[in-house]
Amino acid sequence: MADAFISEQKRNALVEEMKRLGIQEDNLIEKFVLGSGKGGQKVNKTHSCVYLRDPDHDLDVKIQRSRSQDMNRFLARRALCEKLKERLEGERSKRQNEREKIRRQKRRRSRRSKQRMLEDKHHQAEKKAKRRNVDPCGD
Repeated sequence: MADAFISEQKRNALVEEMKRLGIQEDNLIEKFVLGSGKGGQKVNKTHSCVYLRDPDHDLDVKIQRSRSQDMNRFLARRALCEKLKERLEGERSKRQNEREKIRRQKRRRSRRSKQRMLEDKHHQAEKKAKRRNVDPCGD
């Protein structure tokens, strides 16, 4: 795992995290899969997609975010750590919380909530209408 894009600090932090979580590098099953998607011929010809499996914890990850195989290896290990941490600590990941937030935002409102929203808008409009300047001359 030696890539110019990954700093030594990040690499060391990942190794420490793996040790803390009990993930052993020797037990990981790593496969390189032919890439696909955007990126043209280079991506479609090279095996840059990384499939990583940890049989001890029964976890697997498949990553292809970069054209660089080394970068994908690093990202796969990091994703594996996140998955295991999520399972052990029982807390939701930031990414999962963000996904759920976006899903809630995109969800259609119910009729009742739409009606309430419109009623609030009409009420606000009435308050603003009462604040309008009254012509003192009566013209």
